[in-house]
Parts: sequence; structure tokens; C-alpha cells
Amino acid sequence: EVQLVESGGGLVHAGGSLRLSCAVSGFIFDDYAIGWFRQAPGKEREVVSSIRSSDGTTYYAYSVKGRFTISSDNAKNTVYLQMNSLKSEDTAVYYCAAQRTLLGFVDYWGQGTQVTVSS
Repeated sequence: EVQLVESGGGLVHAGGSLRLSCAVSGFIFDDYAIGWFRQAPGKEREVVSSIRSSDGTTYYAYSVKGRFTISSDNAKNTVYLQMNSLKSEDTAVYYCAAQRTLLGFVDYWGQGTQVTVSS
């Protein structure tokens, strides 16, 4: 059974930090890129960052570049999203997803974790 389980969301003040985790099971980790997406109320889901597990290639949306860092622990089949200097506009439900290629079609989604940044 394929599972992507997010954790680490919560409430934080603007300027603070959070680290999200995405634990993956049920497929070969190195065969996929793992992406972080977010969806704020009334807005479309957007990609935030993605990492190709096999070689560590990363992508960041312009809005988070320099503030967020994506990393993977291949031994633990886990991808992390370190979020620093959080802003109120980062408030959203954050999802991790498995993609066959970096920024490609999503094959599997996690259930999401809420991140709320208070101003």
C-alpha cells in the first residue's frame, strides 16, 4: 500500500520556522521525485518545492526561494521541508506528493498538514 504521511504542521508567528516531514512507503523511493504543494483557502493548489530523490535535484517556487529548504533522507524514505522566515501568506494546507519526474504528474498524494502563520 502506497502511503505518504505528512507531519510537522502547526501554528507559528510570522518570522518563525517549521519543519514538515513526509514519510513515504509502498514504492521505490529513488524512482520518484517528492514534491511539496500547498493550498490556501479559495486558491488553487500550487507547487512549493520538489526534490528528485535519486540525485538530489531540487526546485523551489519563487515565493519561497531563500526561505524554504527541501531535503531527503533516503535511508528513512523521508523528505523534509524546512520553512524559515514564515509569512502570513504561507498559511495553507501543505501536501507532499510522489511524482514520476521533477514537477511531473502526481501519482500519489499525502493527506495534508495545516500550517498557519499568524501576523
